[in-house]
Amino acid sequence: MADKLIIFDTTLRDGEQSPGASMTKDEKIRIAKQLERMKVDVIEAGFAAASPGDFESIKAIASIIKDSTICSLSRANDHDIARAAEALQAAERKRIHTFIATSPLHMEKKLRMTPDQVLEQAIQAVRYARNFTDDIEFSPEDGSRSDMDFLCRVLEAVIKEGATTINFADTVGYAVPELYGNMLKSLRERIPNSDKVVWSVHCHNDLGMAVANSLAGVMIGGARQIECTINGLGERAGNTALEEIVMAVRTRKDYFDLQLGIDISQIVPASKLVSQITGFAVQPNKAVVGANAFAHASGIHQDGILKARDTYEIMRAEDVGWSANKLVLGKLSGRNAFKQRLEELGIALESETEVNAAFARFKELADRKSDIFDEDILALVSDEEHAHNNDAFHYVSLSQRSETGELPYAKVVFTSDGKEVTCEGNGNGPVDAIVNAIDSKVQSGAELLLFSVNAITTGTQSQGEVTMRLSRAGRIVNGVGADPDIVVASAKAYLSALNKLQSKTEKLNPQI
Repeated sequence: MADKLIIFDTTLRDGEQSPGASMTKDEKIRIAKQLERMKVDVIEAGFAAASPGDFESIKAIASIIKDSTICSLSRANDHDIARAAEALQAAERKRIHTFIATSPLHMEKKLRMTPDQVLEQAIQAVRYARNFTDDIEFSPEDGSRSDMDFLCRVLEAVIKEGATTINFADTVGYAVPELYGNMLKSLRERIPNSDKVVWSVHCHNDLGMAVANSLAGVMIGGARQIECTINGLGERAGNTALEEIVMAVRTRKDYFDLQLGIDISQIVPASKLVSQITGFAVQPNKAVVGANAFAHASGIHQDGILKARDTYEIMRAEDVGWSANKLVLGKLSGRNAFKQRLEELGIALESETEVNAAFARFKELADRKSDIFDEDILALVSDEEHAHNNDAFHYVSLSQRSETGELPYAKVVFTSDGKEVTCEGNGNGPVDAIVNAIDSKVQSGAELLLFSVNAITTGTQSQGEVTMRLSRAGRIVNGVGADPDIVVASAKAYLSALNKLQSKTEKLNPQI
């Protein structure tokens, strides 16, 4: 039987480090459930010591997810490891993932530690983590720029202490495939106890080679775990894209000859869910999950497809979940059908009151839009969750006027800490007028970095999904709003972003 390739998803940890991609606990739970539905082997649910919010999210996911191993990241110190262990306590299968930098640059400039001190701290970290679980992963941060002799010393020592997975990290996306694969191969050949562990790869996409480097690590270096994220989400240029890895290994089974446990029909639903929650749109020409991934405009291509599908298609769109965008409900659908569809989408609302409120919003949407798709329901529930959390601002209503030759005007009603606020403003366009109106009361002092509008589904009736990225005092957040009226969606997105700016939560974002 072919070797098993372990898929380790770090969307909820490394992916969340994208500027503005922070998620609430409920959003993380929804993504974790989708990852479990996809049969991901290991879910890195967060970094428990980063913030109380991360700790609570990991704790909740550990208690809910049964079929995947749940992992928490920790720096190589007792406090982080104990915090990770506490968050993972309820998990049926748990892993502690600890790391420390090993490159000369990081040790000298960041850690200000000698190589011997780094070695000792790595040993102590793995030894301490063994008190809580037998599943320990160790990562040498900036491994691809580390000295090979020193790397061999560190990795041999942590394997001896009981590490069960060694993750060779290309933290800054510096590697190139052949060199990276051979570096990992050399480590496995030089380290006497290398056969005692699973070897893993974790690559960043700064030079656009994360997927290629990861696959080289597997084929040349002998790695049997790949760390990746949905849509390649991650800070800077992102991480290795899960969907590209999975479909490359599956489509070219003749070359890779590896077993995968992933349910590929859940790939597109996972991509859409992560995009909708984070506000990071998927580029149309993105492999596997982009809107154009299976589109054929060339006449020659179209002719070939009609005669024999495999002339130009090496994968089937429906296999990865594109057929999931089918009509599921309409205005005549009842409450039970709506509730059942929520369950099928992995959405668990906490009370009947929340279900009733979501159903009321569904009926309101169905009166304005005849065809309701899965993506509409996901956006609707996301709105419902925001309406019931502790956000300072909530959208109520909007009226606006825009005509040629006249300065656009907007009147917005929203609640601020439970009290209704009415504001008015003018601007260069209707969205600018809305922002100016809200800011006349909020006085956020934020800079708008990004304004993006995407149709959630096809057709002119589609809901518009607006993402607004704001920056203030070095902090960057994304706000997302959805509505059939993109002007209303813009108001919701702006208030959503302001709510995130109001949050006082400080997080540590470690690199691996």
